[in-house]
Amino acid sequence: MINAAMIGLGWWGKHSIDSIKMSEKIKITGACSRNTENHKDFLSENGLHLYKTYQEVLNDKSIDAVILTTPHSMHAEQIIAAAEHDKHVFAEKPLTLTKADAVRCLDALKKKNLKLGIGFSRRFQPAYLDLMNMVKDGEIGQVLHIEGEQSGPSAYKLKDGMWRAKKEESPGGAMAARGTHVMDAMISIAGEVDRISCISERRVLDFDLDDTTSMMMKFKSGISGYLGTIYVTADIWRLHVYGSKGYLLMDAETRLIKKTLDNKESVKDYPPTNIVGLALEAFADDVEGKKAFPVTSEEAIYGVAAFEAMVKSAQNEYEWVKLD
Repeated sequence: MINAAMIGLGWWGKHSIDSIKMSEKIKITGACSRNTENHKDFLSENGLHLYKTYQEVLNDKSIDAVILTTPHSMHAEQIIAAAEHDKHVFAEKPLTLTKADAVRCLDALKKKNLKLGIGFSRRFQPAYLDLMNMVKDGEIGQVLHIEGEQSGPSAYKLKDGMWRAKKEESPGGAMAARGTHVMDAMISIAGEVDRISCISERRVLDFDLDDTTSMMMKFKSGISGYLGTIYVTADIWRLHVYGSKGYLLMDAETRLIKKTLDNKESVKDYPPTNIVGLALEAFADDVEGKKAFPVTSEEAIYGVAAFEAMVKSAQNEYEWVKLD
């Protein structure tokens, strides 16, 4: 069992706390945010220690790890500070907004032999795990192309002035909140991205945040891909992997379809799964040396590099941007 502190007490921080209340692997013992006093009742109801500042958390030697559900632009300095105080880190995605910052964070943690977990909870969906096993077993032959989408109406809940509604915190519209999950899934299959072309626009929202984003990409493995993420439509998750012998389709997070060249189709539905809790428990397992967290350091950097290239392409009239 490891002891952790939650940094950030927005709705996702509170949801994450709820997801591991019964865990025997990780326990959240305290929390803080930029306005911790506003959450005193929640902390008291959940038996959590109230930290007034992040520094106070870092100074507490009983805390093994910090969980960051803070604005993306704050992650780099918070992770490096945690490393300096010998704390393991679980950060919500995106890890950082630039590749350079991601490398700095990973170097700081590696220097102290500390672990990093990232909130790519879709990696723990049973349908995704089955899809990955089928791909690795060659059930659809050689992977040729991947398409993915995660969209939804989240932006309608945002208001001008909220940090998630700021373009500097959420470049590429829904990419930071939603689309980055799909990018991670694609990277887990195809590897490092070689180049990206992206269109990202504000079509509906009345504040300065993109709501319609799409991109084409080429992976260094030779696989091609498409990713779309819309911030102002109905909820959808789709991960479609095309191979030389058929395809696999996650049509929603809990449904997997396999179709072969002879047009035989199989469909499997999965029960709802506490993927947020599973991600945090996987992080705890890594901290205790039981099993490595499934998102490798290399994949973490690949994802941030692709995110940064996507933003650069969108700012330059969707020109192709080659990753370093």
